[in-house]
Amino acid sequence: MFILYAIVIGLVAGRLLGGRLENLAGLSFRWVGVAIAGLAAQVVLFSPAASTGRDVIGPVLYVASTVAVLAFVLANLQTRGMPIVALGAALNLVAILANGGTMPASRAALETAGLVTSGGYTNSQALASPVLEPLGDVFALPAGVPLANVFSIGDVVIALGVLVVVTAAMRRPLPPVPALAPPPDEGTGTSV
Repeated sequence: MFILYAIVIGLVAGRLLGGRLENLAGLSFRWVGVAIAGLAAQVVLFSPAASTGRDVIGPVLYVASTVAVLAFVLANLQTRGMPIVALGAALNLVAILANGGTMPASRAALETAGLVTSGGYTNSQALASPVLEPLGDVFALPAGVPLANVFSIGDVVIALGVLVVVTAAMRRPLPPVPALAPPPDEGTGTSV
């Protein structure tokens, strides 16, 4: 959810820097289906309706879906800002892999965001002995703020990359419109 703030800020920054919203239509990404599948898997995995059996398969599916999203990002490195997104995604993946398929979260951050874990598998949990804890969800948007949640340094880096993608795309000049060929001059032709 933290990324939504980056999109909004990117739109505002792009506009303030003279960018145009219609330029966003010119963004073209490869492997979009891979990204959608990865994100959809996470939505299903972390929805309350999918609680059965996710403690067993959850970490594997979470890692696989995160790798899928990272593959999409890597396939689009030529887009300005995507290398920054890739760095943030890699930081998150390292933390998730180091903690057995769970993003470690600080208890203080979870409390600040008003998130109470009810047991079971979630994508971000306070762990007894987290590995690479500084890369985990140690920051929080406080409860009461729209989309309050915990987030990591990787999420911040991803958000900065998304901000660059949006702002750069808005500022990119529109491709030139091909000029129409002038109609043939009928008065100078010869008749046969």
